[in-house]
Amino acid sequence: MQSDTQVSAAAANPGRRTGLLHNRVFLRLWGSFTITHFGEQITSLALPLTAALVLKATPIQMGVLIALEALPFTLFGLFAGVIVDRYRKLPIMVWADCGRGLVLLLVPACAWLGWLSMPVLYVVGFLVGVGGVLGWPAYQVFLTERVGRGNLVEANAKMAVSDSASQLVGPGVAGALVQWLTAPFAILADGIAFFCSALLLRSIGPAASDAPKHTGEHVWADIREGLQAIWQNRILRSLAWALAAWQIFRFAYLAVVVLFATRTLGFSPALIGVVFMTAGIGSLAAAWAVAPLNRRYGVGPTMLAGMLGSGIGWTVIGLAAGPWLTAALIFGLGLFLLDLSAMVFFINYLVLRQSVTHDRLLGRVTATMICLTVSTAPFGGVAGGWIAEHAGLRATVLLAGLGAIALAPLVAWLSPLAQLRSISELGQDQLQPGVNQP
Repeated sequence: MQSDTQVSAAAANPGRRTGLLHNRVFLRLWGSFTITHFGEQITSLALPLTAALVLKATPIQMGVLIALEALPFTLFGLFAGVIVDRYRKLPIMVWADCGRGLVLLLVPACAWLGWLSMPVLYVVGFLVGVGGVLGWPAYQVFLTERVGRGNLVEANAKMAVSDSASQLVGPGVAGALVQWLTAPFAILADGIAFFCSALLLRSIGPAASDAPKHTGEHVWADIREGLQAIWQNRILRSLAWALAAWQIFRFAYLAVVVLFATRTLGFSPALIGVVFMTAGIGSLAAAWAVAPLNRRYGVGPTMLAGMLGSGIGWTVIGLAAGPWLTAALIFGLGLFLLDLSAMVFFINYLVLRQSVTHDRLLGRVTATMICLTVSTAPFGGVAGGWIAEHAGLRATVLLAGLGAIALAPLVAWLSPLAQLRSISELGQDQLQPGVNQP
């Protein structure tokens, strides 16, 4: 585990030349992450725009689409952890990328043939989620195995820079592609990105650290062990229920934000792309601000402020109104606050989760935490669509914001986050026994 000084130095300077920038495996992993995140920025706008503009989806249909994208994490997340712990991660990552690339090609193909419909988008959203439920935890565990725990903060900070850059540039590219090619054909770029990522991952050679860390015989026993590891650790247990509650508000917002932008505010696809670029500015600012904030206020209070800030961001977005320029400026300010706050929270969250988990359980704890924290997302998506049908699109966004604002003090009261000052405070007495011993 890193000292607080190491954590601060690495996170505060994610772009400086350090050992990781001379690590060819990390550079390939970083490249894969960057490519897929740029592609995902396109799909994150193009898929709902396809539903909203091409298929004239209702709010409840949009809610179902968002819910189905998250449903695989609820259904298969626990089993994904067992798979990641029992098998080599690199092949899982490669096949997950190839599978998602093929599935995304269905959208432009069906549009070309005149077969595009909401059920097609439902299937695509669900299958892309299946790829994510395997690929993302495998990626996180593989990253930990290859760069080492001592470099995790620096690695995550560099990933955050790439994520921010993709959010800064990706939406603008997505808006231009949707305006030029139409939304279904813009998704083609994301499909190609996944294939490029798979080729890059294939160029990584094998290493002794790739060997599976666990070869248990009983799947349910393995799942139970992963759940126990989380339940017996106060930090992980608190983060699990707090994020599960927060995801309800997030997916209610995601279900309606594109409809709100296009139908209530009258934004064009190109303008939506430009406005969403402000989210990338917020994420980029967070990648550089997280270490100073941690030093001054502590890791836990900084995370709580991030959760509170996400609610403020959603509320500002919900208040966007007036002429198109005024509405776009307010909307953009909300996106900036939202991604600044959420990124500050999640950089710390990833480090905490990886730091308190032993290698033998890393796959299961990673996938189980994803499963637990996203398990409420389908409900949030459907609820967001239902509320929008009955109360309106603006009301749904505002309710999501007010809900997250109310959640932050509740988490501060019921969890140990408010007292957590630094990563180094997570001594061995706080790590549950099953995690400490190989």
